[in-house]
Amino acid sequence: MEYVKLGGTDLEVSRIALGCMGFGGAGRGHNPWALDEEAAAPVFQRAVELGITFWDTANVYGGGASEELVGRAVRRYARRDEVVLATKAGLPMHDGPGGSGLSRRAILEQVDGSLARLGTDRIDLFQLHRFDPATPVEETVAALREVVEAGKVRYVGASSMWAWRFAELGHAAERVGGPAFVSMQHQYSLVQREEEREMFPLLADRGVASLVWCPLASGRLARPYGRQTTRSAGDPVARRFFGDVDRPIVDAVEGVAEARGVPMAQVALAWVLRNPVVAAPVVGATRPGHLDDAAAALRLRLTDAEAAVLEAPYTPRLPTGF
Repeated sequence: MEYVKLGGTDLEVSRIALGCMGFGGAGRGHNPWALDEEAAAPVFQRAVELGITFWDTANVYGGGASEELVGRAVRRYARRDEVVLATKAGLPMHDGPGGSGLSRRAILEQVDGSLARLGTDRIDLFQLHRFDPATPVEETVAALREVVEAGKVRYVGASSMWAWRFAELGHAAERVGGPAFVSMQHQYSLVQREEEREMFPLLADRGVASLVWCPLASGRLARPYGRQTTRSAGDPVARRFFGDVDRPIVDAVEGVAEARGVPMAQVALAWVLRNPVVAAPVVGATRPGHLDDAAAALRLRLTDAEAAVLEAPYTPRLPTGF
């Protein structure tokens, strides 16, 4: 495993992050394919064996069940100081005034809720799940300053928003003395490259780390065109963001993978890892083998010619994910 400092901080993270939206069971959340604790155990064990120490979840995953399961997995399979725990808040948890959004009340309430579910005294990376246009940015960043000063959160990041919105948050943090944003978790893959236009240049300029979700387009780039898994067939997020992806892109990944003699997932992840701003792709593994492929992608160095073949079929499209 490779490790990198996140956004110029002293927070060292593995270059593959374990995405935990698929954990918590199907009973409490919107993911019918989510693994229960017994089924998730081999994935957590393999993550520890591979040195994947960066685990990413959110309060809304499984209605809180993912955080509970992740917290127990940390205690069962690792030491707390060996794992970098990242979570998020902002999307609806309940109907009350503190149940969603990025107001001071919501941030304070949701940070405490996440700490309780994770069974820890600190969140290593607390991320704003989406931009909240209903709350002044100064209120949001002042609340972030409170939870950092209280020792409940070490670093803050954001997720999935327009680049100008992220810049607005960063400027507000400078004005009110809030904590600097060290990461942006956003969608990026061979079938969704619109972040290259504005977000990546902003991150490079500000020294902010990129954390990539759906680097495999919910598995579309990990298998030949048209094949589906139980997750891809039943995942509403995947259907909304991807549907039937561009066949020429998938075929290009398949061609490079066949020439290299490696799985398609390794090629697609290796391409994401070529971007110098990317700290770690967030891999939503539901089988130990998914993590083996992700770790192997770190050793796969694509040539410029191979990258050109992979990139050639792309056409401009609307951003998705926010």
